[in-house]
Amino acid sequence: MTYRRAAIPALVGSLLVTLLLWWAGASLPALRLPGAASVFGIENVNELRRWLAPWAHDLPAGPLSGGPVGAGTSGSAVLEAGAGYADLRRTAMHVRFVAVFAYFLAGALLLIRRMPPAQGRTPATLLALWAWGPVAGTLAVTASAPWLIASGGHGGYRLLPQLANVIASSGPVMVFAALPAALLTVVVARTTAKGADPLPRRTVPPHAARRAASAGTAVIALSLVVLSYESVAAWIQTSSGGGGLLSEPGDLLREWLLLGGWSGPGRTPLGDWLLYRVADVLVLGVVWWGLRLLPGLLTRITVPAMAVGAVCTTVLGLMAGRLLHAATAGTVSVYGPTHLFSTLGEGVPAALTFGITAGVVTFVTLRPAGGRDGEQCSG
Repeated sequence: MTYRRAAIPALVGSLLVTLLLWWAGASLPALRLPGAASVFGIENVNELRRWLAPWAHDLPAGPLSGGPVGAGTSGSAVLEAGAGYADLRRTAMHVRFVAVFAYFLAGALLLIRRMPPAQGRTPATLLALWAWGPVAGTLAVTASAPWLIASGGHGGYRLLPQLANVIASSGPVMVFAALPAALLTVVVARTTAKGADPLPRRTVPPHAARRAASAGTAVIALSLVVLSYESVAAWIQTSSGGGGLLSEPGDLLREWLLLGGWSGPGRTPLGDWLLYRVADVLVLGVVWWGLRLLPGLLTRITVPAMAVGAVCTTVLGLMAGRLLHAATAGTVSVYGPTHLFSTLGEGVPAALTFGITAGVVTFVTLRPAGGRDGEQCSG
């Protein structure tokens, strides 16, 4: 599909996801009303407020100024500083909404062009666009982090842990907003694709596809199995280097390197421990299957398309694993139905890091077989 045909559905989907996030952020004050807890339950209200808080465009209840008036500080100076911090907060949210529009647009444009919803690709395109939503949200909150941290008035204190906390704040609301946006994008894309030249699916040698998928899945397993192990994760978390603003990088490294966290059975019954590990197996299974099908779904196998496709596949695997883990943990009956989806959107920064790497590894592994098969791969 040409860029001209792909641009229209990408723009429509990006606009819809931005409007949905704006509406979600504007709905946060409604959850503070006295009747909200009686209608939804206090646990559900607290969970929903946590989901919506990163996209709320009103000012927090607490002051954004440098604090109360003290010795040598006049009241007018404090008010002026508070107005400056409030402006920084508003700028951060403007940057966040513009960035989520731009990032979703860029990903959707690439996915629709390389994986148009035609010739049996529609379900795959829909899933890829849905998975790209949390990635766009994570990149958007990362882009707005400097302004948001500065608006707190203590940007120089524990800067890297603060940055890690902002990056992890996209929340499940991005997952839910991305689903209708992906549906509308696919519908519009199928309409704009009418009359275009047919784009049949590629034939990739099965053995080469399996080998490449296994190589890419091994990259994801490095994070999910090796780096996420308790002792290794603790070493990453407590690692330190440098000084001043760049000290305490452990939280930031954890966000971008760990897809999960696990330890040995210990005092946990072996059956329960194995049940928890089924979620990790599901993640790797979804990733392997997605990478196995991805080359055949693309109209042209390029490094950017493989990298973005691998990121989307990893995010889908994470969402499936998180849902299975929440469903088997037995906590939904205690904390309410919203708790089932509370972990959606977690691990996206690490999925971005290792998904890109897995896509490149998959491409490199496929390239020799593609060269023998009529130039299947292209840089």
